[in-house]
Amino acid sequence: MLKKKISKILIGTNNRGKLREIKDLLPKSISTYSTTDFNLKSPIENGNSFKENSLIKSKYFSKKTGLFCIADDSGLEVDCLNKKPGIFSARWAGTKGDFKKAIKRVFRELNKKDKNWKKKKIKARFVCALSICYLDKIIASVIGKIEGSISTEAKGKNGFGYDPIFIPDTKKKTFGEMKLSSKYKIDHRSIAFKKIKKFL
Repeated sequence: MLKKKISKILIGTNNRGKLREIKDLLPKSISTYSTTDFNLKSPIENGNSFKENSLIKSKYFSKKTGLFCIADDSGLEVDCLNKKPGIFSARWAGTKGDFKKAIKRVFRELNKKDKNWKKKKIKARFVCALSICYLDKIIASVIGKIEGSISTEAKGKNGFGYDPIFIPDTKKKTFGEMKLSSKYKIDHRSIAFKKIKKFL
């Protein structure tokens, strides 16, 4: 645990959707900075897990700025696709971060695997690894997961990434159709956040 409370933190992401979500979840008493404030590009994420990639980002941005850094690595795992796209979730969207393209690829891969996939429940989950680092020191690193299934079509304009095709268990709507306030209460990022909150 930290001796002193964190008063300033850098949110280590160049993804605007993630930046907004993490900022909304952080206590209002903490001053937040973004990578664009320092004109920082993201490091190469060559870890083998969400946790490793989240630590790569968190340490890298903290060393670049001298600030505490909170960084997230998250993605979608589809069971029948051997948990793909997984840690490559953002890469499926290409260099321009086109998640419509990424969603089409999920559907394409599902079609290859099983032509009748739309008649079945395609189990999937969102995973979020959140890490806080100060320079090389790991303050905290946690994982949050939410189980659900894949929608047969993209629905809703809210959220970002794969939200329009993910239906959380016990719900009828995709994350893309939900109000952000409802999504924040149950999603993988908020589950991870509950675990990391005591370090803030």
